Amino acid sequence: MKEAFATYLGKNPNVEAIFVGTRRTDPHGGKLSAGGFDMTDGGWPRFMRVHPVIEWHYIEVWAFLRHLNIPYCQLYDQGYTSLGGTNDTHPNPALRIPGSEVRYRPAYELEKDGEERLGRDW
Repeated sequence: MKEAFATYLGKNPNVEAIFVGTRRTDPHGGKLSAGGFDMTDGGWPRFMRVHPVIEWHYIEVWAFLRHLNIPYCQLYDQGYTSLGGTNDTHPNPALRIPGSEVRYRPAYELEKDGEERLGRDW
């Protein structure tokens, strides 16, 4: 990721800020400023990170996506709520359909922010 930003900024030297989708409940999201603007950390290419959805909850992200019919990865319809690597990402157990070991509700039905990453191995 650092290399990609360095390459992008090298090709676009006038860019001073980049929009990112970090939310307060994301890993390290709690450390970000309340105003939604933070400079990159040391060791990263220097730019202002703009966090327009920093205070959004998981359910609000889904309401936005679904209201505007924005396409998304179909794994979310299979019960995945947080996508990582191929070996550490599984359907979210909070969305498992009772009485079924292999069927899950779609991600947009998850209501608790704290359960978003239950399908991830840390």
